[in-house]
Amino acid sequence: MTWDAVQREVLEALGHTLYCRTDPEQPRIPDDPLLRALLRAASRTGDDAVVQAIVRDWPPTSRLRGDPAAKRALWPRLRALRAGR
Repeated sequence: MTWDAVQREVLEALGHTLYCRTDPEQPRIPDDPLLRALLRAASRTGDDAVVQAIVRDWPPTSRLRGDPAAKRALWPRLRALRAGR
């Protein structure tokens, strides 16, 4: 669930802990197990703005699951992401 700034403030004032804060203006990376594994392989998290831009350029995970050429093409990008850390 996405909370706006006022709702977050009220919840914190009531003593509730918000475990995941997101900026509603910033698009989120899809919650996909394969995508999380790829980000782990690149030593990155989905919170990094650079990663979000790069992931949007990757082929969809459905294609990565079925197309070996798409997987092979993705590995150089993952290595570059890891090196840029």
